[in-house]
Amino acid sequence: MARFSEHGIRLSSMSPSFLNSNSTSHTWPFSAVAELIDNASDPGVTARQIWIDVVEEQQQLCLAFTDNGSGMTPNKLHKMLSFGFTEKGSGKGSHQAIGVYGNGFKSGSMRLGRDALIFTKNGGCLTVGMLSQSYLQAIKAQAVIVPIVPFNQQTKVLVVTEDSEASLNAILTHSLIHTQKELLQHFDSILSKKGTKILIWNIRRNKDGKPELDFETDEFDIRMPEIHSEETKTRGRKKSFPGPQRTDHTIPEMDYSLRAYLSILYLKPRTQIILRQKKVQTKLVAKSLSQIENDVYKPQFNKDRVKVTFGFNRKNKDHYGIMMYHKNRLIKSYEKVGYQIKSSGQRAGVGVIGVIECNFLKPAHNKQDFEYTKEYRLTLSSLGLKLNDYWNEMMEKKAREREFLAAEKKNEEEDEEEEEEEE
Repeated sequence: MARFSEHGIRLSSMSPSFLNSNSTSHTWPFSAVAELIDNASDPGVTARQIWIDVVEEQQQLCLAFTDNGSGMTPNKLHKMLSFGFTEKGSGKGSHQAIGVYGNGFKSGSMRLGRDALIFTKNGGCLTVGMLSQSYLQAIKAQAVIVPIVPFNQQTKVLVVTEDSEASLNAILTHSLIHTQKELLQHFDSILSKKGTKILIWNIRRNKDGKPELDFETDEFDIRMPEIHSEETKTRGRKKSFPGPQRTDHTIPEMDYSLRAYLSILYLKPRTQIILRQKKVQTKLVAKSLSQIENDVYKPQFNKDRVKVTFGFNRKNKDHYGIMMYHKNRLIKSYEKVGYQIKSSGQRAGVGVIGVIECNFLKPAHNKQDFEYTKEYRLTLSSLGLKLNDYWNEMMEKKAREREFLAAEKKNEEEDEEEEEEEE
């Protein structure tokens, strides 16, 4: 039945197939995980902790994301499960919302699996919602339908609304949970009075039928399985993945280890992440470098003065480039600039890492790149010049040190010769 707006004109509806096509903006599954963490750490939710687990429910492997943030009312959950709504303000002080499009949960959850249940409690109400491609397919839905069921948090009694009973029936029929008692038990795994748990099942699989993510190699990590083809694409850039490469450390660990990626996801972490029962040790990239120098970038197009930190990667000189953050969150990693673009010939700029927070640029929808604007191109160009200056300065310093050591050595040899002559 068509629904009409207050203007008497029929409302647009959204095809269920959009849930899948919308999720494909995430070419890399870890970026979908990051979306769900962003939601928990943004202002308005501000979870102190988020737990990421691999669990079994009804003999199905599921991903579970649980946070101790402020939880949601049924109305707020409905908005989160709808498209384009965002109530995230700019945030106070330095804590700004990362999300702008009101699309992160939908694209992130549906990228990881076909179906998701959201359990949320806000102190007064327990609410469960379902976003499920399997359900929509089973009922041959013509538009995206989102069942939402509220319960009283104190009495655990169903709150009767015009669609709560039909929604409860839909969830118990088409999700992994088939009784109201089991449904309510999931709220007990949110240990705080307020918080949210997301359960994702029908995890995406590769063409060979194996899960897209590797849960077995490391019990405390989620990894990208090794791909033994000559070439594959990662986050839009071509890379070779022949088997032995990982052990040679030619690919940054964050590309295939969720734990490594999450350790540098935020410039200043505000939410503690517990991945598979083990805390993620956060790494401040700028503090882990050697021969650190700070510079300032003053964009031509606004009044910002932005700190840029340069230094050498202590762990592996093959991983280098600019780590570009936006509102505290890593958007682009190891972006080559300046000498590094032509480094294959002369190896200039190799090993140098830069760190910058670009709040003046606009991230793309998947938050793994910036929109390719004039401002973005100017920023990369300026960062290239600054990186070249840093490299030249370091090379001159090394040359002076070499000259000094050579002169010292020469003096020592001359002194030894004089001593021998005196004898």
